[in-house]
Amino acid sequence: MTYAATKLAFGTNIDPTNLLNYANQSKPTYILKDNTGNNAITNQKATLGRVLFYDKNLSTNNTISCGSCHKQNFAFSDTALVSNGVEGGLTVRHSMRLINTRFAKENKFFWNERAASLEIQTTMPIQDHLEMGFSGLSGRGNMSTLLAKLSKINYYNELFKFVYGDTIVTESRLQESLAQFVRSIQSFDSKYDVGRAQVRNDNDAFPNFTTIENTGKNLFLTPPVFNASGLRITGGVGCNGCHNAPEFDIDPNSRNNGIIGIVGSNNIELNDTRAPSLRDLTKTDGTVNSRMMHTGVFNSLRAVMGHYNTIPANPRNTNLDARLKPNNVGQQLNLTTDETDAVIAFIKTLAGTSVYVDKKWGNPFLTP
Repeated sequence: MTYAATKLAFGTNIDPTNLLNYANQSKPTYILKDNTGNNAITNQKATLGRVLFYDKNLSTNNTISCGSCHKQNFAFSDTALVSNGVEGGLTVRHSMRLINTRFAKENKFFWNERAASLEIQTTMPIQDHLEMGFSGLSGRGNMSTLLAKLSKINYYNELFKFVYGDTIVTESRLQESLAQFVRSIQSFDSKYDVGRAQVRNDNDAFPNFTTIENTGKNLFLTPPVFNASGLRITGGVGCNGCHNAPEFDIDPNSRNNGIIGIVGSNNIELNDTRAPSLRDLTKTDGTVNSRMMHTGVFNSLRAVMGHYNTIPANPRNTNLDARLKPNNVGQQLNLTTDETDAVIAFIKTLAGTSVYVDKKWGNPFLTP
């Protein structure tokens, strides 16, 4: 089989006869969580997923792709408060980072966990009226319209034939391939990983860490001890209770963290309880990749620490995580400046490098 259309569209970015490695990437022995399920990554399907992820043909007016809101150079997030959609539409929540989505216990996706799996999640933005537009509303096409559109594109005829043995484009095949590509995006080359590989467990001092980084790690891992008024009197900060090392994924049983706002509204939303891995919140130079929380309300780690330092009781928030309201009152960590600096220093050690530049996660439509 020849791949003339694929070569014309992607040049040397994609070579079906010499695929990039998605299926057999190495990972540290201490990384044990994996939500792949029955959709094991293959080089063929992840390659198709990469094309789909970056293809603006997946929007009604050919202006928006998944990669428009999840940008490789920002750890697959967006620096904007909310992201642009078709015809002036805007997303209603801040774009979530897509680092290490595979290595988590949580199987549900979106901030409010409305997608029961990553596979289901992948085509929901495509069908969102504000995002990629194939909603079937106001005269716009629906998913069937998109499938017919893609089936007429020559490089998809070649790629689907290559991957599935025929040229039939279905939603389940889009979901399967997109989910494989997203799960392939991994980051395990951080300063944290260098140190973790040299010790027995996370509680040991990391030999490559500075004193402040090891102090921050201990504060992150150690639960706080509160008095009856919710004031921390000893112990650490307890971040690990919800963001479990070494994957730093979110505990699936977590409730909300006190951020209950809605972008552009005075209303509240109580069920935004998911979070991405804490890995690559920053780049190695400490630069924050994007705003944080589903509202994008914070643009610095210091502001995030300030939020967790004092969480006042809010009678409107009936879904605050119990770990943030000791003795049923909002926590007061009473952090010192040194403690805040130490935790921030530790979080910065979770920054990798290859995820921002590795060709296999880059836009295949760009000139090689």
